[in-house]
Amino acid sequence: MKLGIQSLRAYNFFYFSLLSIFISFVPVYLTFRGVTPGEIGMMVGFGSFIGILSQPFWGMVSDKYKTIKRIILLTLGASILVGMTLFTTNHVSLLFLLVGAMYFFLLPTDPLTESLNYRVAQQHQISFGSIRTFGAIGYATASLIIGWTVDQLGMDRLSWLFLGYGLLAFVFALVVSDAPSSSKKLSRQELKQFFFYPKTLQFFLLVLIAATPHRTNDSFLGVFVQSLGGSTGDVGQAWFFAAISEVLFFALSARILQKWSEIKLITWATALYTIRYALCAMAPSAEWVVYLQLSQGVTFVIFYTATIQYLYRIIPEEWKATGQTILAVLFFGISGIIGSIAGGWVFQQWGGAALYMVMGILSLVACGYSLTLWRSQRTEEIQS
Repeated sequence: MKLGIQSLRAYNFFYFSLLSIFISFVPVYLTFRGVTPGEIGMMVGFGSFIGILSQPFWGMVSDKYKTIKRIILLTLGASILVGMTLFTTNHVSLLFLLVGAMYFFLLPTDPLTESLNYRVAQQHQISFGSIRTFGAIGYATASLIIGWTVDQLGMDRLSWLFLGYGLLAFVFALVVSDAPSSSKKLSRQELKQFFFYPKTLQFFLLVLIAATPHRTNDSFLGVFVQSLGGSTGDVGQAWFFAAISEVLFFALSARILQKWSEIKLITWATALYTIRYALCAMAPSAEWVVYLQLSQGVTFVIFYTATIQYLYRIIPEEWKATGQTILAVLFFGISGIIGSIAGGWVFQQWGGAALYMVMGILSLVACGYSLTLWRSQRTEEIQS
């Protein structure tokens, strides 16, 4: 048991380290290859669209063959091959296809990994966080190490770093214990009933508005830091600060959710998102933007954990699995498409400061909308 758990923790460390290379440094790499912000936005938007389709696809394959581990080995192995090709080419049309392929193979490995973590934790009666924390630590340390290495040795070393982290993740995935997938398949009628359930659409609209600037930041943080004169090492440091703050607030999130209502926390998180992006827009140097990423924990973690708990509270038990899936599609899929394509256009037309100001305005809209829902909830509680 102990060896299996330690292997799973090691796999999480190296897989999320690998994921940090793709999420944190692909925009920087594309800029290095001469791709414009508008083209980067189109690539990431196209990839996000593929991700909306690929995540359910690999989930269904996992369900059909009753295995998570073997599907992870398949998607991870393919990701290593595609990633090595991606980080060694400079043809824009080929880069477009390779980014899409990474969204088809590497990104769906994330929910499969989370499912494996959760089921193994249940099986051995240990906390999910005791496994998943190693992934967050891997993401944070890799962001720092990769940024420094590329800064010192050049962007061409990125392919070897990707290969190294990828092979280590694959080796540890080989020795972890498997767990059968058990996601529930709902009929079209059940899905229709779910969407017509009171409060559902209001809540999902709030998530979409708030998640769009967050996903825009994911796509353009590195490009923005470099546009202010920052180095690749500064980009890595920015992502390190963001990830390390997530570790802290994930550890505190359970206590925070016990003390305050979800909608109140969502309102405060969106307000802090507004301040964060406005300060980034006004930042006089790359260093300011780097240190502002320390607020990632209180914005993203509090918002995301509160939305999950709020969702579970407002919808019936039999629709919770569906709600979680749609929440993920909104937060990481549709908002990614909107944020990357529109964000790339704004960045190219008016620059990074203008983009971050628009992101701040969107967060302010989300804050106002969540405040409306908060007041509506309080009125219902008083009347009842």
